[in-house]
Parts: sequence; structure tokens; C-alpha cells
Amino acid sequence: MSDLSFSSFCGWLKFRHLLLIDTLGRTCNMHLAAEQMNLSQPAVSKMLKEIESLLGFALFERRPRSMPPTALGEHVLRYAQIALNDARSFVEQISSLREGGHGYLKVGGIFAATAVALPEAILQIKQRWPLLSIEVVEQTSNHLMKMLEEKKLDLAVARFTEQSQQQRYDFQPLAPEPFCIVVNDRHPLANAGPTSLQQLVDLPWILYPVGTPIRARMELAFAEAGVAMPRNTIDTISMQTFLQVLQRGPMIGMLPNAMVDPLLESGQLKTLDTPLHLVPQDYGILTRKDEPLVGAALEFAEILKDNARLAAMQPA
Repeated sequence: MSDLSFSSFCGWLKFRHLLLIDTLGRTCNMHLAAEQMNLSQPAVSKMLKEIESLLGFALFERRPRSMPPTALGEHVLRYAQIALNDARSFVEQISSLREGGHGYLKVGGIFAATAVALPEAILQIKQRWPLLSIEVVEQTSNHLMKMLEEKKLDLAVARFTEQSQQQRYDFQPLAPEPFCIVVNDRHPLANAGPTSLQQLVDLPWILYPVGTPIRARMELAFAEAGVAMPRNTIDTISMQTFLQVLQRGPMIGMLPNAMVDPLLESGQLKTLDTPLHLVPQDYGILTRKDEPLVGAALEFAEILKDNARLAAMQPA
């Protein structure tokens, strides 16, 4: 195709083309792609040649043992994956509604959000729409934004981690996310009173992994205090692992207040009195830019915002 226009693209593109591109992208093998699509290998080869002829460039390299996407093919592959995710979500929603259900809602949340904000909102929307199927993904903000971009989520409750993200996602703040430094009730420092950062450096810590926004903020706080980061560390984004290790061993951890409040109230964890201070950063509702929420996703977002407003009015 010499000139690829929107109208000509819409005229010939079919979902089976997208499915072929996605399957080849995952397998990088013509035989496996044909097998997974229940087609003959010659039929798959013919369809791929038609697509490449219409686009005017090769989508996949022809190597003896594999077919990796070309540079331009990577862009087409990404479009195919996003379009198929969107179509899959549409089919799930329509199938559920036709069968008398209330559709599907796929929500992502950072750990602070999944501790309090999301569970409360889920209970409320299930009271209104009992047959609504809800899937919740707990991950870091960056991972959730990637899932949003790929249309694997309807919305996420997370935070921006870099300036450029504001151009791709809309953000509605819900609440600040304060952190505290905690140990279990048997830790030698559990009742030690004021503790300097230097006293903590050589002790074992459990932390968010390097590269996560929370870890970056902690590293900055240590640097501003003129103290080296701890070296005896366990890194994980698994909250179950985080809390189990923290409760069972002589570890120091930094976690959102919302996640540890119940354990602090029961006495299982204790906060350390240290000069390390991280300025709370707002988390909120992240959605794809210029793509308004509808149906259950819109109602869920409104519940989250109403709950946040009510919480902000409560006395500290």
C-alpha cells in the first residue's frame, strides 16, 4: 500500500489480521502460530504476506529458526495487542450484560490503595451491582500504567512517578500516602525511643525494590540526611512476603500507614522514632487520557472520590 490512510486501513483490516500479528509476536514461529490459530502454515504465510503488502513493509524478519518483529513491526504488534485487549474486554462486558449480569470491572491498585480505598469501594459497588464481576490487580504505579496503556485495566489507583506520564494519563487525587518505619514487637529497637539513622544503617531491612518510586524517595531521604543506604536488605513488592518477614524476623521496614495501622493497633508492629521523613505523595485515580469512564468504571471512580472526600472531613 503506497499511502496508508485511516479510511483504507479501516476498509481492509480485520480482527483475524490482528490475531495473527499477536500470535506471531508471541511465538515468533510460523508453525506454532498456525497451530494456535487452527490454520495451515501456508494459510498463515499467505495472510501475513497480504498484511505486509497492504501496509507496505515487513512486520517480521524471516530467520531460519525464528521470526522476530521488525522495528516497524513492533509498533504494529503493540497496536494489535491493545486492540485485542480492548475487544476482549468488550466481549466480556456484553456477554455478562446479555446473561443478566452487571458486566466486568478490572481495577489496579498500589499497595496503599488495596489496603483501604479499594476494598471499601468494592463492597459499596457490589451492594449496588451484585452481579458485577470485579478483578483487582495489585502492582507498582509504573506497572499499572503500562497495563492501562495496554487496555488491561479500566482504571488504576496509583500515583505519577515521572512528569511525562501526565501527558498520557488523567489523574484525580484521592489522598496523601504517608509512610512510617516499623519493626515487630520483639525487635531490639521496638521500645528504644528516639533512634538516629546511623543506628539503623547496619541493621537488616526489608524494602521495595530498586527503581520503584517509594525506594527512590527513601534513597533521597537518606542522601539528604547524609547517611548511606542500608546494605543488609531484602527487596520485594509482595506485600504478603513483606509483612510475614517483618513480623517474623528482626527486620526494619518502611510501609504506608494505611497498611500497618491494624498491626500497630494490635501491638504486633511498632513504629520507630527516627528523623527520616518522607513527604506524603498523593495517590489517585489514573485513567487513559481523553477516554472518559463509563458504566461500572465511572460509578466505581465516583465512589472512590466520595469516600476520599468523607475521609478528608474526618478529624485527624
